[in-house]
Amino acid sequence: MHFPLFRKVLIANRGEIARRVIRACHELDIRAVAVYSDVDEHAPWVREADESYPLHGSAAADTYLNREAILTIAANCGAEAIHPGYGFLSENADFAAACARRGLVFIGPPPEAMRALGSKAAARALAQQHDVPVVPGVDGLGRNDEELLVAAEAIGYPVLIKASAGGGGKGMRVVGEPADLRDALQAARREAQSAFGDPHVLLEKYFPAIHHVEIQVLGDHHGQLLHLYERECSVQRRHQKIIEESPAPVVRDPALREAIAAAAVRLAAAAGYTNAGTVEFIVEPAGGFYFLEMNTRLQVEHPVTELVTGIDLVNWQLRVAAGEPLPFAQSDVRQRGHAIECRVYAEDPAAGFLPSIGRIAHYVRPAGPGLRVDDGIEAGSEVTPYYDPMLAKVITWGQDRPEAIRKMGRALREMVVLGVTTNVPFLRAILEEPAFLAGETSTHFLAEHLPDWQPPAEVSEMEWIAAAAYEMLAGTGGESRPPTADGRQPFDLWTAAPGWRNVVSS
Repeated sequence: MHFPLFRKVLIANRGEIARRVIRACHELDIRAVAVYSDVDEHAPWVREADESYPLHGSAAADTYLNREAILTIAANCGAEAIHPGYGFLSENADFAAACARRGLVFIGPPPEAMRALGSKAAARALAQQHDVPVVPGVDGLGRNDEELLVAAEAIGYPVLIKASAGGGGKGMRVVGEPADLRDALQAARREAQSAFGDPHVLLEKYFPAIHHVEIQVLGDHHGQLLHLYERECSVQRRHQKIIEESPAPVVRDPALREAIAAAAVRLAAAAGYTNAGTVEFIVEPAGGFYFLEMNTRLQVEHPVTELVTGIDLVNWQLRVAAGEPLPFAQSDVRQRGHAIECRVYAEDPAAGFLPSIGRIAHYVRPAGPGLRVDDGIEAGSEVTPYYDPMLAKVITWGQDRPEAIRKMGRALREMVVLGVTTNVPFLRAILEEPAFLAGETSTHFLAEHLPDWQPPAEVSEMEWIAAAAYEMLAGTGGESRPPTADGRQPFDLWTAAPGWRNVVSS
């Protein structure tokens, strides 16, 4: 049976994931449609798309979270489907349902599966029904503080309070003593209400030394639901992942790997899941594992799975959404070698990792065998306070973990981002830690090994020269690039000095 692909897909996102989906569309001869906020008007993905349309404003609520504006653009431009990327509207079941009402395909799971798994409380209940191990804890819905105090004593301190509706560390508190629980509950509820519009929280056992392991799943509309093995995402700062890798260093036993993967598939199947998704677990060093939550979307760290399995997840997201069956079975999926991803953020480690705002003066993307860079920036790009400060993802592949680490170290040494401060020196410091090299990367890795890390104080001579050159020449060249949002020409050294050549003429 022939399943025609879409002719036109709108990408309801920005940055590196928008570029990633555009490339996948072009490989399948699908026209890609970009949307952009006022501050993103001259961003690279806007040029790379076949069509692009404005979402007027700068704040996320006015732009990439503006469901009605995005649906109207999709209808007016003749798009047949919407790819939400991750973040923004990607896990919004109401948006997925609205797409269906407008005759648009939402490239993701059905709204019913999103609702069943989008709430941590509902997903926890579903997991328990299908013999998926869950962290000891209770649902806070309908329970007052006195009842939760009793529950916490039964669970045993420390306990973790977390928002049922969200993620990213919002609405999350670790409580070590009974005297601190009431205030922490109130703070978590307020933060959950502010971030997700829902004060519902869970109370769970907190494991001080644990590993964060997730299973990639992929399902079609013909009854085939597979796992693509695991990733470990234990190196985190304030509950945000920084480094991800596959296979997981903590999963050394093939039987444990298969058990976790089987549990993930069982849960996804129970929810009627299709398309790409990720089931997250915590794993004890002794081998016990517990379900955390399911992310009903593509993950930021999906490239490491692509590199070790050879399966293009975004390609298959598009094809599955168009009705194609997966042409491979579970027995065909293999892990090969080792892949690591580092997230490069515009943030200042010396200032408590506050976001770094400004114009990127110069950018050098590393390259070489076994290296992939997914980015959303170029020289002249503006880093604004309106969106997540992630600039790029650097992903390396090696025959084994040591080779992947060596390649990552070389890539980060080659990477240059001038004009904003980045966390690249911090990433390099992590890679050089003996515990990281040994694969001993619990979720407390940074607190245990780099608690007071500060970047080197000195600035290299080349950085001073580059900064001075930018200040002197900015605005005098770069005519081949579009102007920035404020009308200024972005600086490009190669066009700013037309009389200079990097070869000697004969």
